[in-house]
Amino acid sequence: MTTSLPLPAKRTNVPPEGTRGVLIAILVLTVLLGGAALIGWLLASATARALPDAPPYMILVYTLGALLVLMPITGRLVPWIANWFYLFPALVFLIAFTVLPIILTVNYAFTNYSGQNSGNPDSGVRTAATLSADRRVVTLSETPEADSVQAYLRCRTATCVGDTLVLLDEDASSPVRARIASVQGNNVTLTAPVAAGFALADVTRINRIERVGLANFQEIFSKASSALWPVFLWTVIFAFSTVVINGLAGLILGILLYNKRLKGRNIYRTLLFLPWAIPAVISVQMWVALYNQQFGIVNKALGLLGFAAVPWLNDPLWAKVSILLVNLWLGFPYMMTATISALATINEDLYEAASIDGASRWQQIQSITLPLLRTAFTPILLSGFAFNFNNFGIIYLLTAGGPAQEGRESTAQSTDILLSWGYNTAFASAGGQNYSLASAIALIIFFLTLAISLVNFKAAGVFEEARK
Repeated sequence: MTTSLPLPAKRTNVPPEGTRGVLIAILVLTVLLGGAALIGWLLASATARALPDAPPYMILVYTLGALLVLMPITGRLVPWIANWFYLFPALVFLIAFTVLPIILTVNYAFTNYSGQNSGNPDSGVRTAATLSADRRVVTLSETPEADSVQAYLRCRTATCVGDTLVLLDEDASSPVRARIASVQGNNVTLTAPVAAGFALADVTRINRIERVGLANFQEIFSKASSALWPVFLWTVIFAFSTVVINGLAGLILGILLYNKRLKGRNIYRTLLFLPWAIPAVISVQMWVALYNQQFGIVNKALGLLGFAAVPWLNDPLWAKVSILLVNLWLGFPYMMTATISALATINEDLYEAASIDGASRWQQIQSITLPLLRTAFTPILLSGFAFNFNNFGIIYLLTAGGPAQEGRESTAQSTDILLSWGYNTAFASAGGQNYSLASAIALIIFFLTLAISLVNFKAAGVFEEARK
């Protein structure tokens, strides 16, 4: 009796079909990319230890080289994956510009990462120091802002073992990070002697990035009345009012300009389309000049009519009105164009039949135009609300979040929306470059946007349409 061994499974060039095949291909490509990145990081780390002056971009060179080696190997192991290599650029950009920023934002939201706690040497608390003959013991002349070396260095343990002391020469141009072995009084013993060519002048500490749990969220909600709630309320009002005002203006103009009996309608369309064609940066800067309280043309015209000058950009209420008006100028051409495009899909026979039945023009609009436009306009209005909910550009360019309002945080002034509040917290000097707090604000914005979007989709019946 003879037995036959099972033949090894034959590799196939036919990729799996359907959603399962796409997911498997993406998984294989992700593993391939992750493996190449890991190899690149390991080789770059080894190069940095051997050659401290090696350029940082070597990690990209090593990663690319690893990809060139791993791709043929993966093609032999999984022959059908070659058909999916076209996804590689999209996957790289998705990870680099979407996945990685999300991961970093979530991570920073639970840390103290800021301009002060940046993981870099603290130049503000430098102190003079001397080095022992064996170049292993550093003696600090004083401990600024602290009563002990442990407190000055913000050591993780009472002995400071394993913590870092930054050594500076006279120019402080090349900081040297030294590992601490022990601390006695103002004497800090290092794990290894300092290089012979280094002339010690000062020392300082590292402002470490540490995990703080929910401290950032607690800070946000503890000051909710002066930042979160007023900013959130204005953000909703701004987005909703913009959609309503721009939608009505675009709808009315679109219906008027679609009338084939209107002479010169193409000229009117072209003129009304211009605000959308001009870059928003230019348009908003123009409106800043027009709204100038003393020299602006708007107030000059009002003065000729006998009205007092209006503080368009200097009063919290008028600044909000100014934003809505400028956003109307920027947004109505899009709504008008969308209306005209949607009207072109309506069968003219419906209007002819209504005219024969004696329906007036207004009755035709009520019974035919508006009901048929509702389906086309619903996604446009929802997307317009989502866009304006995070419309940072007009706020930043027109008012920069101002004017200041009493009782409000310096980073969350009268016209700041959620996104500009987060921007001010992260990058403006008033926010102290508090990246961790800004990341927490970004997470709150995400969940608020998600909740509002779900409510909008539910109200618009999107989920019911999807089930069909």
